[in-house]
Amino acid sequence: MTAFDYTDPKPPQHGRVPGSAKAAWSYRSFRIIFVGLALSQIGTWMQNFTLPAYIQDRTDRPAFVGVAIFMQLGPLLILSIPAGVLADKVSKQKLQLTMQSISAVLTLCLAFFVAQDAALVAIFGTQLAIGIANALNAPAFQASMPLLVHRQDLPGAISLNSAMINGSRVMGPVLAAVLAATGMSTAQIFTVNAATYVFFIVALLIVRMPDVRGTFTEVGWRRLLTGFHIVRERQVLSRLLLGMFLFSLFSLPFVGLFPSIAELNFGFDALGNQYRALYATWGLGAFFGAISVGTWLADVRRHTLIVRGFTGFAVVLAVFSQLRNSFLPYPVGFLLGFAYFMTATAITTELQLNLKNTERAAVMPLWFMVFGGTVPIGNLFFGVVIEWVGARAVLGFGAALAIFLAYWVDLRHLQRNAFLPESEGGEKYTPVNASRLI
Repeated sequence: MTAFDYTDPKPPQHGRVPGSAKAAWSYRSFRIIFVGLALSQIGTWMQNFTLPAYIQDRTDRPAFVGVAIFMQLGPLLILSIPAGVLADKVSKQKLQLTMQSISAVLTLCLAFFVAQDAALVAIFGTQLAIGIANALNAPAFQASMPLLVHRQDLPGAISLNSAMINGSRVMGPVLAAVLAATGMSTAQIFTVNAATYVFFIVALLIVRMPDVRGTFTEVGWRRLLTGFHIVRERQVLSRLLLGMFLFSLFSLPFVGLFPSIAELNFGFDALGNQYRALYATWGLGAFFGAISVGTWLADVRRHTLIVRGFTGFAVVLAVFSQLRNSFLPYPVGFLLGFAYFMTATAITTELQLNLKNTERAAVMPLWFMVFGGTVPIGNLFFGVVIEWVGARAVLGFGAALAIFLAYWVDLRHLQRNAFLPESEGGEKYTPVNASRLI
C-alpha cells in the first residue's frame, strides 16, 4: 500500500476542516502507523513509569533516579545530529525497523537484570543502550511521519501524535498497575513491553513511509552543522528551539523526578497506588493538552497558544510546588500536564510548519536535543539539588523561568522574514498586535 503523495500540491478532498485532527485521521497510512505506534508506546510508558519508581524504591536516592533518566534520554543530546545525517543517507524505514528490533531485545535484557536485582551499573548500561537506539530512530521517524498527510493537515497530525504519546503515558502506568495487581513483577512488566514493539514493527512493514532526502552543500563533518545553519537563517526556528531548551532544562526536571517529588512533597510511595494515580492524572491532563491544539483550540492562533501555555504552566507549577496535602496534587497535576503539553504541541507544530520537507532530517534532531535531550541533564543536576534544598525551591524556579519564556518566545513580535515564506510551504503571515502578555 502506498503512502500519501506528498509531491501533490493540491489539497486533498477529505471533507474535513483543514489542519484538524479529523483531517489527519482521514489518511489510511497515517492511521496504521498511528495505531501501531500507540500500542507500542503503551508498553514503553509502562517501562518509563515503572523503572524510575523501581530505582527510587530500591535506593531512596533522587540522584540515582536522575541517572536512570539521563541514561534513557541523554543519547538524544549527543546522537541526534549524527542520527539525522544517517537518516538522510539510508532508508529511513529500514533504519526504524532495525532500531525497533534492537530495542525489543535490549528491553528483554533489562527485564533479566531487574529480575536478578543486578548491580545498578548493569541496569543503567542497558538503559543507555536503549536510549542510543531511540536516538538513532527518532530523526528518521520525524522526517517521514509528517509526509503521511498533506502539509495543510500537519497541525492535526502533530496534535494527534502528541495526544497519542500522552494517552499512552496514562494507559501505560494504568496497565502496569493492573499487571502488578495480578502478581506480575517489575521484570515481567518489562517483558510485556518488549512484546509491544511488535505492533510498530508490523505497521512499518505494512506502510511505505516516504523517504525524502535533503540535498545540502555541506560535505564531510560540516554536514553535521546543516541544521544549525538552517536555524540561524530563520529566526522563528532559533527562538522556538532556544526557548524549548531553557524550558526543558529548568522547568521540566519534575518529569523524570516525579516519583521523588511525590514522595518528598506528598508522602506518596513511589511504588504505591497514590503515586500511580497521580502520574496517570498528570498524563491525562497532558493528553487533553495535546489533543486540544488540533480540536477545540484549533482556531486559536498558535503564537497566542504558546504565550498562554507558558503563562498557565508557570502559575500551575508554582501552585503545585507548594501543595502539602494528598488530595490537591491530583487536580493541580491534571492542569500541569495540560499546560505542559498544550505548550509543547503548539511549539513543535509551529516548528514543523516552518520547515521544508527536505529540512526535517537536518533540523528535527535539534528539537530532540533541546526537548528530550535536555530533560535528562536537568534531571541529573536537579536530582542532586533536590537532595540539598528540597523539591519546592526547584519547582518554584522552573515556574519563574516559564514566566520569562512567555515573553521571550512570543512569536507575535517577529517580522515576516522570520518565518518560512508562503511560496516555500509556509503559512500566510498575519501581523498581530502583541502588546499584551497573553
